[in-house]
Amino acid sequence: MGEQISVDQAEFVMLGMPDVNGSLRGKALRPEAFQSALRHGTAMTDLLLGLDPVDTPISDYERFGIRSGAADLILHPDPSTLHPLEWRPGWMVCIGTPRWPDGRPCELASREVLRRALDGLSSLGFEAVAAIEYEVRVRDGHGRFASSGISYSLAELGGVEQLVTRLRPALSALGVELTAVHTEAAPGLLELNLAARPALQAADDAAFTKLAMKEVAASLGMQATFLAKTAQGEEGSSGHVHLSCWREGENAFATDEAAMRSAIAGVLDHLPAASLLLNPTINSYKRLVPGYFAPTNASWGPDNRSCAVRAIRPGRAEMCRIECRRPGADANPYLAVAALIVSATDGLRRKATPPDAVVGDAYARDDLAMLPGSLESALRCFEVDETFRRALGEEFSDYFATSRRWELKAFQNTVTEWERNRYERGV
Repeated sequence: MGEQISVDQAEFVMLGMPDVNGSLRGKALRPEAFQSALRHGTAMTDLLLGLDPVDTPISDYERFGIRSGAADLILHPDPSTLHPLEWRPGWMVCIGTPRWPDGRPCELASREVLRRALDGLSSLGFEAVAAIEYEVRVRDGHGRFASSGISYSLAELGGVEQLVTRLRPALSALGVELTAVHTEAAPGLLELNLAARPALQAADDAAFTKLAMKEVAASLGMQATFLAKTAQGEEGSSGHVHLSCWREGENAFATDEAAMRSAIAGVLDHLPAASLLLNPTINSYKRLVPGYFAPTNASWGPDNRSCAVRAIRPGRAEMCRIECRRPGADANPYLAVAALIVSATDGLRRKATPPDAVVGDAYARDDLAMLPGSLESALRCFEVDETFRRALGEEFSDYFATSRRWELKAFQNTVTEWERNRYERGV
């Protein structure tokens, strides 16, 4: 916690946990209640594990949540994540570790799924370092996009100057290092680059970044959204994950090219199944179309942004890494990082060899396996990849698949304006 203000001086401490969609859920505790939670945990409800994005209880779950009476879930603060909210003076935030009332770890919690993935990688002697870069769509107080859609435009940054100026200290107080900001090629689209960190901290940083971005924007009368695709014919919002594996203090991807290639092979092998976690919503797949730098096939290449996996080997050893360009900004960061780590771990364990690297435009290749183009097809791939499911945990995998089936049912039961406009007059 470093030089942060003491809890005793806080007005409230927001104690939360990432839900299945990656949103932080919890409650604000007075300092005395937070101190008690540090010793004993604090009771919330296991309904937090079974809510969809619009807060409807997922009634398909039977052993917890609404069907079982929404019993207690005990949340234990992780003091290493305690930080002040710079934009809300006197308030702090902390991420907690949930346990069942009998003390057992909650195997369904997404942050704990990432811990499990890291344990699997550690068994091979590796540690993971990760960074997530987010594309976020920003509108001003009048609903107008904050930029016109010119990528990497220095002049266009003027439209978000106040927001970025407020965001940087807000993230710094949360322990997040914002290294760069630039405009992207769609109206209002802004990319945020976060510094590389040990993988669990990188996911925490991503969760804090989403929270801060939305709240700081709102405090300025602006709106920020991480929806994967907001408009037809424009680029969507990605959540690319950069990943490297370290051994004995050195970047193994720099010292052992074979290890890097095996990790790439593992990611490619499991990318169809992993798509369910990397692209977890109906809307996610609207982004994954050719021509918008969103990968549609299982491909990799050295410094090739048209591929699903970009291999980056610059002159600096610490910068050697792979970039998975499949995830959308709507992915739960804990599950996105976990999906890539269990995939890379499998490749490293098998000493797998990737296919030939793609040179040139990967979208133009018709000999590469296509990745799922819908949530339904991703679910089918997930259900048959036993190695991937086992690495994530079978109980979690069943839980997550149920949540995605719920999303499919919700969409199938919805009649959209597009359907009415397209079919009402002609049928």
